[in-house]
Amino acid sequence: MRKLVIIPTYLERENIAAMISKVMSLPDGFDLLVIDDGSPDGTAEVVRQRQQEFSGRLYLIERSGKLGLGTAYITGFKWALANGYDYIFEMDCDFSHNPDDLARLYRAALDGADVVVGSRYIQGVNVINWPMSRLLMSYCASIYVRTVTRMPVRDATAGFVCYSREALETIDLDAIKMKGYGFQIEMKYSAWRLGFKIKEVSIVFTERIEGVSKMSSGIFGEAFWGVIGLRLRRIVPRADKRGK
Repeated sequence: MRKLVIIPTYLERENIAAMISKVMSLPDGFDLLVIDDGSPDGTAEVVRQRQQEFSGRLYLIERSGKLGLGTAYITGFKWALANGYDYIFEMDCDFSHNPDDLARLYRAALDGADVVVGSRYIQGVNVINWPMSRLLMSYCASIYVRTVTRMPVRDATAGFVCYSREALETIDLDAIKMKGYGFQIEMKYSAWRLGFKIKEVSIVFTERIEGVSKMSSGIFGEAFWGVIGLRLRRIVPRADKRGK
């Protein structure tokens, strides 16, 4: 089974080298695709240097500017499908997601889940070093998503996720509208509405030590209003998957 970890980056020079080393050292043999949105701090240059060390396992897509988290992942998903990967993972670059947990998400996928969510809230609240205001916003956002969409996922905004190839081939990626963290909700909701099995695996989320968070009020607002729109939208498979 071919496995690809996708990490979008912007201003992650402090973290990217260590993250590459860690992912490349994992025993399950994960490949890594970094999608950099024109970081002026030289993040992409660090990746290019490490590609000499990990030829055939470390890949880089450079984009011209900050085009949004969602479009970065859509670009990565399409690249992964075109290059024959079976399981595709989303993960942050700042070590808020523990790369060692990739193996746990992978095992859950092998056990039959189509979408595996690294969940902060499936067993209590497992978040370290967040201010109470941000923790409440995140936790209440997940309650809001469950209430509006009725999707049985406790951490709908989670960005640590594994998708099976079949799930990504079936979701109409071109129809995904949200670009910020609402993208995470929309992808899970689309998979659920299309009948794919979602499993949550408990993780501990730790606030970044290096670099700067990309969260903003605009990103939150897009997710808040976008969730209401999801309930009004008809979710259908990609055109070439209909009727199969």
